[in-house]
Amino acid sequence: MTTPLRLGIAGLGTVGTGVVKIVRQKANLLAERAGRPVVITAVSARSRDKDRGVNIKDYAWEDDPVALAQRDDVDVFVELMGGSDGPAKAATKAAIAAGKDVVTANKALLAHHGQALAEAAEAAGKVIRFEAAVAGGIPVIKALTEGLAGNEITRVMGVMNGTCNYILTRMQSAGLPYAEVFEEANQLGYLEADPTLDVGGIDAGHKLSLLAAIAFGTQVDFDAVELEGIERITIDDIHQAADMGYRIKLLGVAQQTGRGLEQRMSPCLVPDTSPLGQLEGGTNMCVLEGDAVEQIVLRGPGAGEGPTASAVMGDVMDIARGFRLPTFGQPATSLAKAKSAHSVTPAPYYLRMALEDKPGALAKIATVLGESGVSIDRMRQYQHDGDTAPVLIVTHKVTRADLNQALEAMATLDVMRDPPVALRIETV
Repeated sequence: MTTPLRLGIAGLGTVGTGVVKIVRQKANLLAERAGRPVVITAVSARSRDKDRGVNIKDYAWEDDPVALAQRDDVDVFVELMGGSDGPAKAATKAAIAAGKDVVTANKALLAHHGQALAEAAEAAGKVIRFEAAVAGGIPVIKALTEGLAGNEITRVMGVMNGTCNYILTRMQSAGLPYAEVFEEANQLGYLEADPTLDVGGIDAGHKLSLLAAIAFGTQVDFDAVELEGIERITIDDIHQAADMGYRIKLLGVAQQTGRGLEQRMSPCLVPDTSPLGQLEGGTNMCVLEGDAVEQIVLRGPGAGEGPTASAVMGDVMDIARGFRLPTFGQPATSLAKAKSAHSVTPAPYYLRMALEDKPGALAKIATVLGESGVSIDRMRQYQHDGDTAPVLIVTHKVTRADLNQALEAMATLDVMRDPPVALRIETV
């Protein structure tokens, strides 16, 4: 009789429950495709008695996920608890030390500790798989490590946080201000317990750092990701971008430049006719560019029970079939420590500012921009709000360093009512 692959699942929230359902409901299909049965032997969660809509009484229970990771009847430790430290980190380390393979959906854990964990796993002859940690049900990790392995990747970009995309598209479709849509998203349960993980770009930044490590053969470096959230985006920005043929997206971009690895997660303007510009609601999209394949676009649900559990099971099935790869597509010890480059690639920028409505205000802004080497492509002045004049400027291509110099100089001017909002216009 073929030996079954035995899973120990730590975390029975939305994703963990989804994994249990797939294993229970599709046992025959999984066995046929893997060539061996896939079974759950033990589980761990905060509450044993919670009604999850699925029977877990057939499985051994462990209050401590570390104890679960060390059980002799567990081959693969499935970590679905979340968090960069605490129980998730301790249990994952324990699983590797006990000779288990690991499947996880925990982007924060790998963004902060991925290099050390990968080295430990590979030294022990074990694998860490994490398809579910990035873009939910989209198989972007597989695409980079397998399908595009013959390419030199030139750029990775995408919308990787469905909550932010929901907020921005809802603002546009309903004409609602940010604060109102933020509260709506909160009531729908879309936001993390700490909302800044979503709207501050942190969650998506974790994901981008993992994709960059695979794409460019570098050690994960989340601290090098330039983060800017969507909190300052107003309904006026949404409307003005639309007037120019753009949509605003929280966009992650990673690319290797002559000065180093550029990683940024920030709100950007993208053409409304592009695949990214047409992305609605909570859907995610990853755009991968390579020297041989040119560009491919992957689109799909970025969260939820079914899509994320599907990604977890994809990793489980690879292990069941005996297919094994290094964590980041090549041996962890071969990953280079990337030299970080901060927004060195020039691009046009959208600038929104509120000026005092008095003679010479615009001239002062134009002077500051010119002295910093920032050229104006177009300018619009919108209807006055009392003695405040809303002004929109689109620049020609400029480096972020030169733009920052201009923004710092603007802040010292007596005509500025509020700090300007600067959004990159990305070519896709």
